[in-house]
Amino acid sequence: MTPTTITSTGTETCTPAQRITKSLLGYGVLAGVVFEGSVIIQGLTRHGFRIAHDDASLLANGPLGWIQVTTFLVAGAMTIAAAVGAHRAMASRWAPRLLGTYGAGLLAAGLLRADPADGFGPGAPAGKATDISWHGYGHLISASIGFTALIAACFVVARYFSRRGHRGMAIYSRLTGVAFLAGFAGVTTGSSSSAIVLPFYAAVLAAFTWLAIVSIRLYHDVARIA
Repeated sequence: MTPTTITSTGTETCTPAQRITKSLLGYGVLAGVVFEGSVIIQGLTRHGFRIAHDDASLLANGPLGWIQVTTFLVAGAMTIAAAVGAHRAMASRWAPRLLGTYGAGLLAAGLLRADPADGFGPGAPAGKATDISWHGYGHLISASIGFTALIAACFVVARYFSRRGHRGMAIYSRLTGVAFLAGFAGVTTGSSSSAIVLPFYAAVLAAFTWLAIVSIRLYHDVARIA
């Protein structure tokens, strides 16, 4: 019998730094899963909450409000981790900073609870809160800063991909930014109409989906150079 020699043509390996980068980017996928899953389950099960009319921030009120607070904190921390991964993976200074600002906005939105309103939460008025607390103002401000940073991030990331010839990702990023801007503009009117609230829920879902897809794309870019 003639012995058979098996030779290796080489295997791709990741350096420790690349493994860390890929792990951080993985949180960009998990952030949306955690946030959207929690909001949908709570929205469908919390007594008195109307998912077609009430903002998800109101879920931070009541005996089970800690669930939404935790959701904001975990999703925010994961988004910041993904931003750190993006900083390590892409040649862009502003894109990771803007994503990190969005994550910080989520953290602050969890720490600064929205006031009860629209009949949901202890002592909630039938409509919007008229006497806004300091933490209610903080919630609104932090959310506005975070959302603005997210919109800007979409266009900065679009420019990054455009420069690298990834036209599809560039267009997708711009469309996500426009969609989120439209949804955000709607909720700033303060309307509880389902025609305003539901599109914003869809815009948030689109934004987290975009973050996941961008994270996956950067993850594979890291893997290719491993």
